[in-house]
Amino acid sequence: MQKLENRARICLLLAAVLFLGLVVFTWRLVVHGAEWATFYGNTQIYTNGMINRGTVYDRNDVMLMQCTPNGVVYPDSSVLRMSTVHAVGDPKGNMSTGAINMWKGGLIGYNLLNGTYDTTKDGKKITLNIDSKANVAAYEALGSHNGTVGVFNYKTGEILTMVCKPSFDPLGTLPSDPDSSIYFNPFLQGLMTPGSTFKLVTSAAAIEYDPDIDSFSFTCDGVNHYGNAKFACTGVHGTSDFERALAVSCNGAFGAITREVGADNMKKEVKACGLTSSMDINGIKTAAGSFDFPSDDEVALSWAGIGQGKDQVNPAAMMAFVGSIANGGKAIQPSLIKSSNIIRKVTGGKSMGEYMSQDTADRLKSMMKNNVEVTYGTENFPGLDIYAKSGTAEVGTDKNNGWFVGFIDDPDHPYAFVIWVQGGGTGYQVGGPIANDVLNTLIQDN
Repeated sequence: MQKLENRARICLLLAAVLFLGLVVFTWRLVVHGAEWATFYGNTQIYTNGMINRGTVYDRNDVMLMQCTPNGVVYPDSSVLRMSTVHAVGDPKGNMSTGAINMWKGGLIGYNLLNGTYDTTKDGKKITLNIDSKANVAAYEALGSHNGTVGVFNYKTGEILTMVCKPSFDPLGTLPSDPDSSIYFNPFLQGLMTPGSTFKLVTSAAAIEYDPDIDSFSFTCDGVNHYGNAKFACTGVHGTSDFERALAVSCNGAFGAITREVGADNMKKEVKACGLTSSMDINGIKTAAGSFDFPSDDEVALSWAGIGQGKDQVNPAAMMAFVGSIANGGKAIQPSLIKSSNIIRKVTGGKSMGEYMSQDTADRLKSMMKNNVEVTYGTENFPGLDIYAKSGTAEVGTDKNNGWFVGFIDDPDHPYAFVIWVQGGGTGYQVGGPIANDVLNTLIQDN
């Protein structure tokens, strides 16, 4: 009898182990099934190392890439191919953030029941939010410079423009090193010194935490001293209040404002504005920014408040932040996918919370408008009700990196933008014309 009981226990144990194994396998199949089915040894879905089914379109149904058993079909325009490759991806899957890599399981027709079996042999389709004409405009406007341009609808979250340089023609010879920097997407994956664009964050903190900010006054003589530190400005700004200090982008004034706000409040503000978090853009995780606001070093704190020091920001996160200013303080989740017959639920357009109060957003909006009127010139943006802030990031090289961020107040075209130009120098001079070209293209095409 005892032997029978022991055998029964062993059988039950084996059954439990088998059941657990089935549970684990099923879970792994659900989670990793698409990855297993799309490994490069599967000759059913790869021809000469390239996916042989699936099509990617832009928001206006322009075909950006079609994978077939006879090879990959691209648009005729090389500029169009190069301006959209970071959104579309390369057919060999080297670009981790490209559509063909992120959603290749769906593109080839994979599902849990049928695996990679597809009776049509054509695969599925993805329509991106990207506007290919605007991408071409951004690519051409960057000229010989490397950098990134991003534009999204701050009401719906649709990413309309995402251009990265350096780029390459997917019809040409692909870089052999899969880790080549040319496959890197600085808009989604990059971290950069924000320069004076960060003064928008410091301004938000001042409005939120400094009850005396409206009585602020600072006299700048071009080289402002604090202790043994020098805060060099682009000119002799004279006496400025809070609003004028932002318009002329006075480093000395904003160093003083940062010290008044304090390290703890600055830490709270960058977190509240989403700049230390990673965003989820249709399954793509953006780089999370990092900042250091030392409470025991007022000189380093001052540098951090003007977007220098150890400040590192992601361009997509900066775009979402300026979009929240335009949207009354409410941040909207960006999205690359417009529609798809492979993804049941397209994410994007959801609220990411309140980055700031309505009053703070309205005040910043007014100050950004003043920037354009006083510094950049409304005549340089004909027909655009534009609000902006430029930045020049000092990164220890001969040429500084240029930033230009902002939005337009247009109910039919609620667009926020971020422009980063490597070695571009003064942010407005290089970024202003790019913003003008891209925004006008988007308005005409949508």
